[in-house]
Amino acid sequence: MNIILSNASDEPIYGQIVRQIRNLILNSELSAGQSLPSIRQLAKELGISVITTKRAYEELEKEGLIDSVVGKGSFVSGANPQFIREQRLKQLESKLTDIVEESRSLQLTLEELFDHIRLIDQGMEE
Repeated sequence: MNIILSNASDEPIYGQIVRQIRNLILNSELSAGQSLPSIRQLAKELGISVITTKRAYEELEKEGLIDSVVGKGSFVSGANPQFIREQRLKQLESKLTDIVEESRSLQLTLEELFDHIRLIDQGMEE
């Protein structure tokens, strides 16, 4: 698992960890039942406090994305596929909002935006 932290980011360190692990799970790069590094191991690898790593894991557990078992470690949960889909749709909506805002700044009509999307989709099918 490759987590990259930025001290220049406005996002807190634990938030960066949560976001990156969440994305790995939602994009199926980490699968249900897969073990995560221990809190201490991840803290050591990232050169951060154990408390920060613990906070990140607790947040992921609250979201239902990981399960922690005392004495055994933390694992990707077998989260409900509908929950995973809903979370991915939420991410998609955020990206679409950015796209719509950018297209408005370019003064594209909705139909022109759809035309661009269709062209990209057709290019991906080839």
